[in-house]
Amino acid sequence: MAPLVSAAIAGRRRRFQLSRRINLISGAVIIGLLVAVALLSLVWTPSPPAKMQIIHKLQPPLAFGLLGTDQFGRDVLSMLMAGCWNSLSIAITAVAIGGTLGSIAGISAAAIRGPFEALLMRICDVIFALPPILSAMMLGAFLGPGRFTAVTAIAVFMIPVFARVTLATSLQAWSRDYVTAARAIGNTRLAISLRHVLPNILSQIIVHGAIQLGLAILTEAGLSFLGLGVAPPAPSWGRMLAEAQTYLAAAPWLAVLPGLAIALAVFGFNMLGDGLRDLLDPREASR
Repeated sequence: MAPLVSAAIAGRRRRFQLSRRINLISGAVIIGLLVAVALLSLVWTPSPPAKMQIIHKLQPPLAFGLLGTDQFGRDVLSMLMAGCWNSLSIAITAVAIGGTLGSIAGISAAAIRGPFEALLMRICDVIFALPPILSAMMLGAFLGPGRFTAVTAIAVFMIPVFARVTLATSLQAWSRDYVTAARAIGNTRLAISLRHVLPNILSQIIVHGAIQLGLAILTEAGLSFLGLGVAPPAPSWGRMLAEAQTYLAAAPWLAVLPGLAIALAVFGFNMLGDGLRDLLDPREASR
């Protein structure tokens, strides 16, 4: 009986390891391809993304260009490639800024505790009450729509997200024996946070950042859909969807292609985040 139980446990473990690798590899491949396309668009596209050729407007895929043209005769493939750079650069910049500031706030609150922790949580509650689209609309009223508005709105929303996650994981780290030992030998709270707490929660911050990148892509697309993202004529997946609404019956590919690009990017970041979580979380490995 014991050999059968051991074989079943070993089989489950192998299946878990395989699924973990599939998630990580699939996400890494998808995001790697999107990053390669985004970087390639900086030096080459089949046609200038903003070039209009009215005589060739609304041409279906393969009739004029690989993916056809839009209502102004612009090459859809070139616009998707350039839009990939705009979407990824805004999402990555916003998550990097929000994640850094939120992590610093969370680690600091865990070290200081008391009124500072309570104040931070109340500030997070206030920011959560203002979704990024509403924040972008308010910023757009003062600054005008554009890349800076989109990055700022997404980053501000990401700060409390990372602050809450970092605070919770930091509090767990502060209860560990190695932190107690570090305090016993006279290390300051700053030194403990940098030498002991941060290295032990860094993997969780990375995993959370990868997952939040998918949400940032969706948010950027929503802002561009409302005209609050990158300014024309710079292409954006969200604005391509907005402009395609009028031509859904005559040219459905104008909405399908950017929609698929957004879905693929979100799917890739989610798969990458799941794979990193399974790989870096010791509790998952022990299970």
